[in-house]
Amino acid sequence: MFGLNQQGVNGYAKIGVETGVLAASPAKLIVMLYDGAITACHSAITHMQSKNIQQKGAMLSKAIIIIETGLRLSLDKKAGGEIAESLDALYAYMSARLTAANVRNQPEIVQEIIKLLTELKSSWEAIDQNKAVAQVVNQAGVSQTGVNQAGAHQQNTLQQGAGINRSLAYLA
Repeated sequence: MFGLNQQGVNGYAKIGVETGVLAASPAKLIVMLYDGAITACHSAITHMQSKNIQQKGAMLSKAIIIIETGLRLSLDKKAGGEIAESLDALYAYMSARLTAANVRNQPEIVQEIIKLLTELKSSWEAIDQNKAVAQVVNQAGVSQTGVNQAGAHQQNTLQQGAGINRSLAYLA
């Protein structure tokens, strides 16, 4: 009578994710992609350890798809310049390493990619946090010289990073 209905739970989870996506800043959307890839990689390691080959392959494929179609394809190499080119090469490396981990069944390779994804995610979280702080300062009408200079430096940083992903272009 009060059992857990997995279909209902999945429906609520899907609505929660959709709501999060609609309300998210562009940098937060990138963070969400990193979270998805990291989670898929952790699941793949669990499935490697339990020798569940099918699920291991599915989770590594999911991580690769997130990297290739969510992160890599959204790069704007023209606007992002050298940073976008470096990220493109790093994403290609990650996909190749995850493919190798799948074929060789080597969780240490997946751990390497988790570390890289986590470091990149932290950078995007900092970008999102800095933008939020700048908005609060602007809304508060603070006009101290030091704050204005910090805001100008931050705006410069955001403008440079805006070309990294097309979805972030309007941050500039």
